[in-house]
Amino acid sequence: MTEPVEQLLAVLDLEKLEEDLFRGTSPDVGWQRVFGGQVIAQALSAAIRTVPQERTCHSLHSYFLRPGDPKVPIVYTVDRIRDGGSFTTRRVVAMQHGEAIFSLSASFQRYEEGFEHQITMPDIPKPDELPHGEALEEILKNAPSAVQRYWKRPRAIEFRPVVLDHYISGRKLDPYQHVWVRCRGEIGDDPVTNTVVLAYLSDMTLLDTALFAHGLSVFDERVQAASLDHAMWFHRPARVCDWMLYTQDSPSSSGGRGLTRGSLYGLDGTLIASVAQEGLIRPRRQE
Repeated sequence: MTEPVEQLLAVLDLEKLEEDLFRGTSPDVGWQRVFGGQVIAQALSAAIRTVPQERTCHSLHSYFLRPGDPKVPIVYTVDRIRDGGSFTTRRVVAMQHGEAIFSLSASFQRYEEGFEHQITMPDIPKPDELPHGEALEEILKNAPSAVQRYWKRPRAIEFRPVVLDHYISGRKLDPYQHVWVRCRGEIGDDPVTNTVVLAYLSDMTLLDTALFAHGLSVFDERVQAASLDHAMWFHRPARVCDWMLYTQDSPSSSGGRGLTRGSLYGLDGTLIASVAQEGLIRPRRQE
């Protein structure tokens, strides 16, 4: 297992302080605020620890309330809303400096047989057919320095976008994106670990898709961007060390906000999860 993956799993392994009370920390990567996917995954991890093992998360809905401070721990309080015959509901609030920075509601269900269907995965190039490593660096050599630093930074999650135009062209593009994504190291088949890491990576690349239509990216200094809310539905078990296609579209931006929808497919075409997120995207105010 590579070091970034070990670090990620350590970050997602919360410390239990008391019944229904947990504490998480953030990695020291030089960011001014906590990555949203980390808070989603930590809050989900806290909720899972209060639910019977035979019940798995089928959906979560969350709001980012304040920027997280990466220098201090985050305390997660779990409220046991309901334990029903088929479903269990939990609410989690993340606290820092005496204030709520994030809230999450998650629903869990015992396994049931039932109707089953799914939409078809788009037919696009497979990850091995896309540029990576030195070939990717060559394509991005004229990209803004912030983009190059981001792609060179060691990380637990590997991406291979089908199209890289939004990083290097400045052209207005159709608001659609396809990104292959996976965990860089082997983490095994434990369903809880795979679910939590899937929640973590689901927050990646979404806001960029909402900026395609405007010829911008989240790395552009002219843009103020931040996640506002995040919803996710878990359809089938995931194995995040295998390649997954994250296909995204942004149906609308207005009022300083952009909406993006995503679908995560396994390499075999199985629909694993669906995602929706609204983010703040507005021109940065001049000082």
